[in-house]
Amino acid sequence: MSIRWGIAGPGRIAATMVAEFALVTDAELVAVGSRSASRAATFAERFEIPQSFGSYADLFAADVDAIYLATPHAQHTELALAAIEAGKAVLIEKAFTTSVADTQAIINAARARGVFVMEAMWTRFLPAITHLRELVTSGALGQVRAVYGDLLAFREFDPTDRLFNPDLGGGAVFDLGVYVISFAQQFLGTPEVIHAVGGHFGNGVESDAGILLGYSEGRYANESIGFTAPGPGRQVVAGTLGWAETKPRFHRGEDLVVQLTGGERQELHFPKTGAGYTHQIAHVNACLAAGLIESPVMPLADTLAVQQVMSQVRAQLHRSPA
Repeated sequence: MSIRWGIAGPGRIAATMVAEFALVTDAELVAVGSRSASRAATFAERFEIPQSFGSYADLFAADVDAIYLATPHAQHTELALAAIEAGKAVLIEKAFTTSVADTQAIINAARARGVFVMEAMWTRFLPAITHLRELVTSGALGQVRAVYGDLLAFREFDPTDRLFNPDLGGGAVFDLGVYVISFAQQFLGTPEVIHAVGGHFGNGVESDAGILLGYSEGRYANESIGFTAPGPGRQVVAGTLGWAETKPRFHRGEDLVVQLTGGERQELHFPKTGAGYTHQIAHVNACLAAGLIESPVMPLADTLAVQQVMSQVRAQLHRSPA
């Protein structure tokens, strides 16, 4: 069964995703929508998409099965709720929303309507990360005691860019923090203690942060994010029987190092298809074919928990000295 997809929001990430849809055998990209008819038409012509719509309402009413929501974070809630009301499955670009209340509203609507919704945390679906998750689930690493790493990405401050625009959900937490917090979430669950320190740009959005998450039995995650300095972008999962490193840059990585106690160091390579977004598209398609309304890999409970952690991190950062 081929899943007919539409893209809401013809921006940068949408342009990247177009080629990914073409690499998924049971996915068909058939429409794009925008608040600007000319932007939608230009995007459709550029990428040879059959239909373009000058309103999101028209896109959601079209003959599509699923919507990839690629607008800025702050616009997600209104559009996701409208797509759900129209009965469309929705893959929502991360960060899911800019507030816990909005995330909960989307989850409630999706469950009430019986519509599939998933956060587009594509890293969870990469073959390397899938293998790491299988290692942890099998008990090969023992009890996971710590997850630590970074996602540092230097960017020149530009208040007109979405990354730094507070009205569009800009800042290091929503753009980078969502990756590292979600990574820790899948191996350690929801933290009991959250500590964050960091700084801000002149317009108030977060520039960088150190995040310490505490769990029962002394387990922890320690993560660094920021736009003010470069970094390797790696993650380590350390357990009682060994450790595994997702080599830089982890959020799009293909390489793992696994070291089990008493064993030989393993260097493992797991090539991704295309830029790597294909794997989450294929997963959504499989969920829809199976009649699921939530992903077992990126469940809505995890999305809500990550949103709650981000909310607390941002609150602490905005109380701390810049």
